[in-house]
Amino acid sequence: MAVITDRAMVEGIMQDARESCVSVAMFCSASAWNNEAILMAAQRFGKKHGIKNVPVIVGMTGSYEHMPQCRRATYSLDLKAGFLSIINSLKALAGEKDSPYYDILVMPQLDHGDPVGDKWILEEGIKYLSGVLFDCQRFSFEENIAMTSAYVKKFSGRVMVEAIMETLSVIGTKAQAVKDEHYVDNAVRYAKKTGTDFLVADLGTEQQSTGTDAVYLKDRARMLTEALGRKMLVLHGVSSLKPDQIKGLASDGVVKVNMWTRIVREAGIYAAEKIREREPDMAKGDFDACDPQTFINDAFGKAVDIMEEHLAYFNYGNLAPGGGKQG
Repeated sequence: MAVITDRAMVEGIMQDARESCVSVAMFCSASAWNNEAILMAAQRFGKKHGIKNVPVIVGMTGSYEHMPQCRRATYSLDLKAGFLSIINSLKALAGEKDSPYYDILVMPQLDHGDPVGDKWILEEGIKYLSGVLFDCQRFSFEENIAMTSAYVKKFSGRVMVEAIMETLSVIGTKAQAVKDEHYVDNAVRYAKKTGTDFLVADLGTEQQSTGTDAVYLKDRARMLTEALGRKMLVLHGVSSLKPDQIKGLASDGVVKVNMWTRIVREAGIYAAEKIREREPDMAKGDFDACDPQTFINDAFGKAVDIMEEHLAYFNYGNLAPGGGKQG
């Protein structure tokens, strides 16, 4: 229970997920309210379905150029301060037996960790983490293999390592899904050479997407899983997929799924609508109507609803007693 940083415990949780045909959710965070919304969604889902100790990964990017969440966590934009504020918030919420979310299996993870920009987190900050995405996608394929292999060799005994073998599509970059007849062979070579625990693959999704027009590459996922010999795929850009595409991910070998953009965007839009409803009271100077915390609370509730809904799509119901192990 609580905030988990022990590698052996994380391995056990992820193996249980594989056997139950569950894709473990990594909901990202850039604030204390993001943290608590994630934990509440997991706790609420667990209570409704009779699941004790629901597992969830709380992810955070460091200096990632497309969305530096740790920098965004404080007004100072200080990377280390932001990282520690997110970690310490998780500890306060779930780190002690009397914490309100102690029953949740909380696994903090650095997402898109750059070997240069996030060096401190990747080497010193891992004591606070259950896993890292060691992200060398901006380097050549061979450089990526060499750098990732070196990191895995040095740090995988302390933390689970996720790796990424090519540049993923991010909204505005106009990147396309990799079309390569040797893609599966390259992925197998990459996984074998690096020794990574998890592999981020290009499965057709778009990170930070504003819509649901992506075409999920189901056949590629299945071919990769068969060739790799185990479920180790991680899917980024879940916000770009429709529910019917998401529901089969675990069966395809996707053991972890990343999501943040849709949650925060839709929560913010909803909270803005509530502000408009409060405008008459705000004009009168009503404190609760004017308090920025009211906006956050409105966003919080909407975010919880979205994440709880997606836990069902990720097959979390299989974790319930008698829930089965079907995809």
